[in-house]
Amino acid sequence: MSGRKALLRAYKERKVEAGVYAVRCQASGEVWVGSTPDLSTRQSGVWFTLRLGSHREPSLQAAWNAYGADAFVFEPVETIDAEGLDAFGRASRLKDRRDHWVGTLNARGLN
Repeated sequence: MSGRKALLRAYKERKVEAGVYAVRCQASGEVWVGSTPDLSTRQSGVWFTLRLGSHREPSLQAAWNAYGADAFVFEPVETIDAEGLDAFGRASRLKDRRDHWVGTLNARGLN
């Protein structure tokens, strides 16, 4: 098996963890909370849209533009056990837990 095929197979077989994450601006103290079906890939997606200047949350994009990438950290705050849930059940649980963390961290919601 070629190296590329082995990498592709390993990627497809990896354990995906759904969960809730926080993006913190250390310069301003602001926090944004979102949820995702795959925590392992979410930070790169968020950082990509912020670097392009096209993130759909205006307050997060404005803070990124004002303080720069070095002022931000990405933190998984909770993983969700989605085993046995259908897509609707997983999405509902992620939304409930995201809403919980928005309140707990006095944050703004993403997604």
